[in-house]
Amino acid sequence: MKEINRYRHKKILVLGLAKSGVGAASLLHKLGAFVTVNDFKPLAENPEAQGLLEQGITVICGGHPTELLEEGFELIVKNPGIPYHNPMIKGAEEKGIPVITEVELAYQVSEAPFIAITGTNGKTTTTTLAFEMLQAGSKKPLIAGNIGTVASEVVQEAAEENNIVIELSSFQLMGIQEFRPRIAILTNLYDAHLDYHGTREEYHAAKANITMNQTSNDYFIVNADQPEVMEVAAGSKAKIIPFSPTKELSEGAYVKDGWIYFNGEKVMERKDVALPGSHNLENILSSVAAAKLTGVENQAIISVLGTFAGVKHRLQYVGEYQSRKFYNDSKATNILATKNALSAFSDPIILLAGGLDRGNSFDELIPSLKRVKALVTFGQTAEKIGKAALEAGIKTIECVDNVEKAVPSALKLSEPGDIILLSPACASWDQYKTFEVRGDMFIDAVHKLK
Repeated sequence: MKEINRYRHKKILVLGLAKSGVGAASLLHKLGAFVTVNDFKPLAENPEAQGLLEQGITVICGGHPTELLEEGFELIVKNPGIPYHNPMIKGAEEKGIPVITEVELAYQVSEAPFIAITGTNGKTTTTTLAFEMLQAGSKKPLIAGNIGTVASEVVQEAAEENNIVIELSSFQLMGIQEFRPRIAILTNLYDAHLDYHGTREEYHAAKANITMNQTSNDYFIVNADQPEVMEVAAGSKAKIIPFSPTKELSEGAYVKDGWIYFNGEKVMERKDVALPGSHNLENILSSVAAAKLTGVENQAIISVLGTFAGVKHRLQYVGEYQSRKFYNDSKATNILATKNALSAFSDPIILLAGGLDRGNSFDELIPSLKRVKALVTFGQTAEKIGKAALEAGIKTIECVDNVEKAVPSALKLSEPGDIILLSPACASWDQYKTFEVRGDMFIDAVHKLK
């Protein structure tokens, strides 16, 4: 970790805890800052805040009092989940107090370069694949961000020879200033999180921040099949490395005659890739590009792609019961992710879907639902998804209270040879704290059948 003095004796407010807030507060404390932590959850119910208090950090819990902004803070490190229309953030902006997210702080002290991955879908799979390829290639990677230890903790152990592979959300990228990954990946861009960003333009602009500080010495790996992504690439100063699962490219990663190529070189045969689903080709190609740019040999890439069957909660194979195969795709928190999941199977599907109502319709899902034999819905969007299913011609639709009850209902509606797939097309927050909790509930319910 770099020893920096820019925060020594500076008054800094960490707004919102969870893992990123705890990591940021602890790091700033080590850097000699006068840290105050403010979290909405009461102290008695807040073990994270209690732990920071024991470190000698000032902690204010139970709300976000705007009068805190009168205490002369020179910087705010914001939890990514707190929206920019929050009164504390609006007040900070009016006072000219800079607001960053934890990943920016981590970058400022990191000795290791970053390989940063963002996009609407495929971030977690791409991040995991890139990490495992670098690990197989002896490139000393460390994984950070949304699927690992928070970056502000990882950087404290990282050295120049390491590579920090990090998944980044649009929420995190809105709070960067200097963050500059050596390699950035933009998997794809669709409409998402509009309840947070307000417009698709703001959402796309947040994703584009991943390359805003890159130079001609850096690489930006982009989806050549998406005009929206290529529009972002056109504004980047980095060396553009395209990938495409549908067409041959003069450079970058692509598929030709059943082979995966990078810069005209055969890497491995497509049929030897273990990960199911044609949509996963985007994730495979972008991670192959990152690995090759880092100097990973083909054999290491082949060993990973030949055995990697997916990450937990993303088309995760749970098991078989009474000749039905169960798949957990709880991370499918938007319509496109569910469309991709449905396209991965040729056998009849019993779909489990529903969750947080963000105000959108599910008309876009109708063509993909024609592949579905029966539907079990739950959550706030149960009625909306059921309506889309009727329009798709699905005759068997059941509505239940939650995922746990959806599993035995799906079993009753199924026949031997069917796929029972949890792919909600919605966020989990109406009933579950995270999509991971929702997925774990599904897994538990499947095991209870047995």
